[in-house]
Amino acid sequence: MKYAELGQTGVYVSRICLGAMTFGGADNAAGNAIGRLTREDADAIVGEALDAGVNFIDTADVYGQGGSETILGEVLSGRREQVFLATKAHSRTGNGANEVGQSRYHLMNALEASLRRLKTDHIDLYQLHNFDAATPLESVLQTLDDMVRQGKVRYIGCSNFAGWQLAKAIGISRERNLEKFASIQSFYSLACRDIEHELLPAIQDSTTGLLCWSPLAGGLLSGKFDRNGQADSAARRSKIEFPPVDKNRAWDIVDVLNTIALSHNATPAQIALAWLLSSPHVTSVIAGVRNVQQLKDNLGALSIQLSESEKTSLADISSPGVRYPGWIQSYNSASRYPEGFSFSGQNWSLGMPPV
Repeated sequence: MKYAELGQTGVYVSRICLGAMTFGGADNAAGNAIGRLTREDADAIVGEALDAGVNFIDTADVYGQGGSETILGEVLSGRREQVFLATKAHSRTGNGANEVGQSRYHLMNALEASLRRLKTDHIDLYQLHNFDAATPLESVLQTLDDMVRQGKVRYIGCSNFAGWQLAKAIGISRERNLEKFASIQSFYSLACRDIEHELLPAIQDSTTGLLCWSPLAGGLLSGKFDRNGQADSAARRSKIEFPPVDKNRAWDIVDVLNTIALSHNATPAQIALAWLLSSPHVTSVIAGVRNVQQLKDNLGALSIQLSESEKTSLADISSPGVRYPGWIQSYNSASRYPEGFSFSGQNWSLGMPPV
């Protein structure tokens, strides 16, 4: 197993994080598409992960309507201290007007409920599952800081924030001497590199850990789907089109993944994960699995070393381009930086960028 420091915490987490979204769940369309694994299934997966050196597990109070946390709490009995445990709050947990969002009222209630389900006295990484425009960030961060001071939370993080939202939160924490986000959990994949435009620069500037969810774009890059209609009927992507991506571009990416996978005697999924793991900005990649074999396959990505030409091929075929003001800043930097200036991996200091 390989490990990386989570932000600037001094805590080292496994480069592969076990995502527990597939644990538990109701017998309905959403639940059937995402998971509904039983306690026995989850126990086997967690056991295999821990034996392989995985020390990082991520869940959320909304997964399986609390079922994921409940099962995880049961299977971690007797081995809780082996795990850096992360969960999230924000999503609706009931029908009440205040059973959603990031008010102090909801977050405090959500934390206590998560602690009960997970059968633990603390959460190692407590994350905001989304941005809440209805609650001032100052109030949210004060609530999270209080949780840390109470000893019920070790570190805090966020998920699905925009670049300006992360930067604003970091600024508020510094100004008010509050606990700051150790990490951000974002959708990052060869099939969607949107975070490179604004969010990734904010992550780098604040030295925030980056956790990547849905690295295979809901299975689209697994090799089980292609432009000719090949599909795995048991895969989540066959039941729910999430997360949304440009499929035409995805098929081009899959073609390159297949070619590179052959040269490594690997699967397209392993190559897609290896590309993310090769980034110095990525702390950990969250792998949600349905069985032990899928977990083993994902862990195999850790041993793959992509060549520079292979990484370039994948970067080129998946490139999202550069958006304003990135291209104008890079272009105008030619006279400021003699050696050139790169923005989001694109260097246009020596010529006029495309318009």
